[in-house]
Amino acid sequence: MKKSSILFILITLASIADIKAQDEQPRGKEKIKAAKVGLITNRLSLTEEQAKSFWAVYDEFDKKRSEIRKNIRQMTAESRNLTMSDDKILTDIKEVLSLKQKEVDLEKEYLSKFLKVVNIRQISELYKTEQLFNQMLVKKLNKTSDKFEKE
Repeated sequence: MKKSSILFILITLASIADIKAQDEQPRGKEKIKAAKVGLITNRLSLTEEQAKSFWAVYDEFDKKRSEIRKNIRQMTAESRNLTMSDDKILTDIKEVLSLKQKEVDLEKEYLSKFLKVVNIRQISELYKTEQLFNQMLVKKLNKTSDKFEKE
C-alpha cells in the first residue's frame, strides 16, 4: 500500500513538473488540484459515498481558507514597505493577526462539518496529507526553478 501511494505521488508530481510558462498557469493549477485530490482521497481511504460529501465540504473550506491566506499575503507584502508610518505598520500587523485568527476559527468551524462526513482519524490524516502535499509541491517547484536557472 505504501509503495503504491509513493508511486502515485511521484507520478503525479512528475506531471506537475511541466508547468513552465505563465500562460499555462490555469492548466497547471488544474493539475495541482487533481494531484491534491488524488493524494487526499487515497490517503484518507475515502469511500465513494464519503468522497462526494467530503469534497463538497472541503472545497468550500479550502476556498474560504485560500481567501484568508491571500489577504494575509497581501497585508504582509504591504507591511514590508518601510516608508509607511509606524501606525500604519502596526495597523497592518494587527490586521494580519486578525486574519490568522479568522483562519483558526474557520478550521474549528469546519472540523465539526468534516466530522459529519469522515471520522477523526481521517481528519488527522487530512492535516498530515495537506502538509505532505505542500512540502512535496514546494520541493518539486524548487527543483523546476533550479532547472530553469541552470539553462
